[in-house]
Amino acid sequence: MTAGTTLMNGTTAEHELAALQREHGRPLFALLLRLCDGDRQRAEDLVQETLVRAWQHPEALRAENFDSVRPWLLTVGRRLAIDARRARQARPAEVGDAVLENARVISDHAERAAAALDVREAVKTLTPEHREVLVLVYFQGASVAEAATALGIPPGTVKSRAYYALRALRRVLPGYASDMR
Repeated sequence: MTAGTTLMNGTTAEHELAALQREHGRPLFALLLRLCDGDRQRAEDLVQETLVRAWQHPEALRAENFDSVRPWLLTVGRRLAIDARRARQARPAEVGDAVLENARVISDHAERAAAALDVREAVKTLTPEHREVLVLVYFQGASVAEAATALGIPPGTVKSRAYYALRALRRVLPGYASDMR
């Protein structure tokens, strides 16, 4: 049956489809809305697809085996909802423009590698005393007391050398240390 086809009793397919929508649309929409986790647009699309399936299979709607077509419509709608959910799970989530605007910007690997090389070169410009303290405290994660013990100097000296080493790095790497002031 195609759109505009006149049936035996004088009604058109469009009229039958409109009657199906009026009689069974609300319960079908309610079911699909629950199955779509409250997504009204998706539920409306599935109602429309269910009615298209009814239009494509008029023989199912005229079967003498049941009193109402509602169970058939609800079953078709439920299966369409399940298929739609499976299809969404099988592909990556869609991202809208608003999500992209609020997404964190993560620097790529090349930028991190270039920054690491810049820092290495800058650390080489430090005096050996400052470099030792910086490597122990910032790169190896030693505490001030552990660095003082390892280097055989007082903790206050470790703190002051670390301060002056970072200050010297800020001068050599001005673009990297703008947030450290």
